[in-house]
Amino acid sequence: MSSRLFNYLRNDLSVINYQQLRHGHKIRGKPPGVAKTLKQRLEEMRRTDPELDFKVDIGFKPIKLSRRETTTSYMEYVKEVRKNPELERKSRRKELILDLEDIKKDWSTTIAPYQIKTIAEHYNIFSDLFGDAYFYPSLPIDIKYDNNNDFIPTAHRGNLIKVSETQQAPKINYEAAPDSLWTLLLTTPDANFTSRELEYCHWFIGNIPGNDIDKGDLLIDYMRPIPPMGIGLCRYIFILYKQDKQIDFSEYRKETPCLELEKRNWKTIDFYRKYQDIITPTSLAFFQTEWDQSLKDFYHHTLQMKSPKFEYDFPPPYVRPQEWFPIRQPFNLYMDRYRDPKDINKDFLMKKLQKTHPFKGPERPLKYLRAYAFEKNMPSWLKLELSKERLKQGRVNDIE
Repeated sequence: MSSRLFNYLRNDLSVINYQQLRHGHKIRGKPPGVAKTLKQRLEEMRRTDPELDFKVDIGFKPIKLSRRETTTSYMEYVKEVRKNPELERKSRRKELILDLEDIKKDWSTTIAPYQIKTIAEHYNIFSDLFGDAYFYPSLPIDIKYDNNNDFIPTAHRGNLIKVSETQQAPKINYEAAPDSLWTLLLTTPDANFTSRELEYCHWFIGNIPGNDIDKGDLLIDYMRPIPPMGIGLCRYIFILYKQDKQIDFSEYRKETPCLELEKRNWKTIDFYRKYQDIITPTSLAFFQTEWDQSLKDFYHHTLQMKSPKFEYDFPPPYVRPQEWFPIRQPFNLYMDRYRDPKDINKDFLMKKLQKTHPFKGPERPLKYLRAYAFEKNMPSWLKLELSKERLKQGRVNDIE
């Protein structure tokens, strides 16, 4: 009788154990039919006012090729290549060599102005220099820092160059008619010590005949990039303007060498507004660089100033108000959250000094850290603290 009753109860209990439960839930926020979709929210965030956010093109119009002409010329080129058995043989034997200079020329005469403009917008070049204006860099420019090394750093469109490789003025090359006039500027909108709204002009040459930089008027001599320590990468931007006539830039002339940073304060948008009727931005190139040890000597001995160093001021971590009876909290760590860090460091230092003999020095460290047993009646939290202290883990590293 008892066995039958036990089997009966066991079957009922097994059924109960395998029952499924459904827990209730609550909808956070508005229901799907009322709430905005992700697409609607993004459109609302990116909505712009056409009158206030109107952008002005201040450069030359690039050559706009029709899609039909481009496709036709490309297909004709493909047909010619396929008819050439010599190219096919070299390609099969991995002997085909492409001339990158020819590829670069084709790129610069087709879609280069549009792609360079997109890159400049990504790095906020136009907004930081010209405000609501932009231009299409239609003239290719070649900027190389020739330091008599095997590797020649070149300023392209946002590439990284070591600041130690930019100590001397670069060599500039571009195609221009001999009777044309040009203006070259090197500025940086980052890390101005006077004002956030100002830039530093590192190089200014005006009235350049053709592409002969040496014959232009040197108004502000070249100064190497000086990115401060701690702010990361800084942008250094080359802009080439085309002049309609000879311009008197005598008001911008500085003594050579110009080592006072305040005299190099610059604002590109004010300069362009003053001469916007007779100059047009044509070329653009820029690179990024950051602080290294070579700048310390330049700051101290050349600029006669201390080397600036910036550190990010992180907000203090949030600590919830202290409770009278904290539940499931280790008491030693919980109490340390509300103590002054100076007192905690002082306790660690006092422990270290207690183990240091005034004449014999500190105690010799244990050879096998895990091999020494703790006392039997020692609490678990104290064992954990001693283990961390032996292994040099945790806050003990601040003192050690």
